[in-house]
Amino acid sequence: MVRMFGCPRSRNAHIERKKSKCDYLLPIPPTEEQVKELEQRVNDVISSHLPVSYEFVSRDAVPPEVDLGKLPDDASNTLRLVRIGDYDLCACVGTHVQNTSEIGVFSIISHDYNSETHTWRLRFRLKES
Repeated sequence: MVRMFGCPRSRNAHIERKKSKCDYLLPIPPTEEQVKELEQRVNDVISSHLPVSYEFVSRDAVPPEVDLGKLPDDASNTLRLVRIGDYDLCACVGTHVQNTSEIGVFSIISHDYNSETHTWRLRFRLKES
């Protein structure tokens, strides 16, 4: 989403086995063609077999490209950074695979756009490949 639309990272994400969702701030909703391209791009990254690793660093050692905007005010001074090959780096407390190939196939099942909040909600599934 960040690379394709130039938007911020997801406002929130809810990842579950059966169905997951993410919300993004966008000035206009993506076209159906863009939604299909997004799905393909995500699957291309997944199939790249990128290693997923993490490290703990102090806040003052966090690289400038890592967005800490969603951290609560009372977050620890030590943060966990999750690196996905050379594709992405973010602060995260969630559970992660060891390699992107473990994720499976990404499939967008529905999406909608709220024109008042400029929020695009994406619902998706991950299926074993």
